Amino acid sequence: MFCGSRPGADPAFGDAAEAFGRALAARGIRLVYGGASVGLMGTVADAVLAAGGQVTGVIPKGLVDKEIAHAGLPDLRVTADLAERKAVMIAESDAFVALPGGFGTYDELFETLTMAQIGLHALPNGLLDVNGFFEPFVRLIDHTIEMSFAPDVHRGLLVVEREPEALLDALAAWTPPPLGKKWTDRRGTP
Repeated sequence: MFCGSRPGADPAFGDAAEAFGRALAARGIRLVYGGASVGLMGTVADAVLAAGGQVTGVIPKGLVDKEIAHAGLPDLRVTADLAERKAVMIAESDAFVALPGGFGTYDELFETLTMAQIGLHALPNGLLDVNGFFEPFVRLIDHTIEMSFAPDVHRGLLVVEREPEALLDALAAWTPPPLGKKWTDRRGTP
């Protein structure tokens, strides 16, 4: 799961993060996240732990102090850098979900979307669109497709829901879109 190490401006972000954490625990889904005790990351992890769920935190050594590594995690992995953090999180995950966050959240989400696009994994990518936070992001994806920098079928790589339970249901029901053997022709058109 990808989300902010800050709480954001809207209290609904924290409420949604807490609800998402409780929903994960209720379904027996292990949370794999960025390992911080602050911001939305800390809120989700605390909610999962409080509900008796499993949590794996992954944090780079250089961010242990800045993001305040979550000392209450039974499984906290410290990596050398951000690239290793992403690699561990990707390897440990069965799906990728983004809650509101900043540049790091976008970086992680774009990496997993790109990996799906080129066939490096067939796992769902989801957005918990709290109060329309991700509407500009979804418009960017749509614009990218409209401008023929990605084929229309790639819209199916991203699941967007506004409520935690609806998102988890949609991710559980998700099947990979038929991407074919190649995703562009020599002229660069889909």
